Amino acid sequence: MTQQSRQQQPTQQQPIALVVGASRGIGRATAIEMAAHGYRVVGWYRSDAAADAEVARQIADDGGWYQGRRTDITDQQQVREGLSDLRRTDGSLQAVIVSAGITRDGLAGTMSLEAFTGVLQTNLVGSFLVARGALRAMRKHGGSIVLMSSTSGIRGQAGQTNYAASKGGVIAMTQALAKEAAPLGIRVNSLAPGFVDTDMFRAMDPRTRASVTDHIPLGRVGRPAEIARAARFLAGPDSSYITGQTLVIDGGMTS
Repeated sequence: MTQQSRQQQPTQQQPIALVVGASRGIGRATAIEMAAHGYRVVGWYRSDAAADAEVARQIADDGGWYQGRRTDITDQQQVREGLSDLRRTDGSLQAVIVSAGITRDGLAGTMSLEAFTGVLQTNLVGSFLVARGALRAMRKHGGSIVLMSSTSGIRGQAGQTNYAASKGGVIAMTQALAKEAAPLGIRVNSLAPGFVDTDMFRAMDPRTRASVTDHIPLGRVGRPAEIARAARFLAGPDSSYITGQTLVIDGGMTS
């Protein structure tokens, strides 16, 4: 784990938030947002330790608390160990936000089985493994789980059969988990962002980016911080009567 010495000393009154995929994009913005609003943030990242350290430095400079951990969410043993460590932390885990995800685009007729199952393994199975562990960790005191879907899970796009299947699965899983978790005082919701200014979007060629933007009624792509604020809302007490829902954040693209 990484932790910056400049961080404020945590107190047991501060709720703990686990942010999965905290080293980049929406996950990074969410970790910063949660820390800025009084959460002790534990961030899981898959491989980029340098990016995780930068998140830790930024949160520390802002007076927050952050601890990073390298965790592959497709490995159930690593997920178990990470959540076990969290349960030994002073205070209680109140929020889990899963923002990790990958794409391997290609037309279905030529898509390899590895490309199809690999995306589902991270985006859907990985989300399940984290959510399953979170239910166990929160079962005595309640909490909130926020999963990351996509507008592709609502309206599948050509070239994204694997991604659309994984994100559509997240929406259905959200509804089922919400029903199971409600008696435990645990809420489960998901976010469905449209195009957001992340590394994934910037990897598109300029012509595609321009075409995408032209089809968004608000005339621009989203910002990671805008998605992060929605994640904090669903994770926190202001949404205490919301569960089993998917909040679409796409600038009106699917309206």
